[in-house]
Amino acid sequence: MSRDVTSLDRSLARICELCPVCRHAGSSQKGVAYSFVKMIEVDICPFCRAYEKVHGKKAHETRN
Repeated sequence: MSRDVTSLDRSLARICELCPVCRHAGSSQKGVAYSFVKMIEVDICPFCRAYEKVHGKKAHETRN
């Protein structure tokens, strides 16, 4: 699998960046949203996977 970041990856990651659930999970680091995002990000959500590929960290981790 290629590790090159494409424009599609950047577009999908941007959706994750704007997602209210992912944003809350990244800022609060606790609660239902955090648990939900942590559970779905690897296997289910293409936006969370793209976020990890582009930024090098999981969607539930603290954001800058």
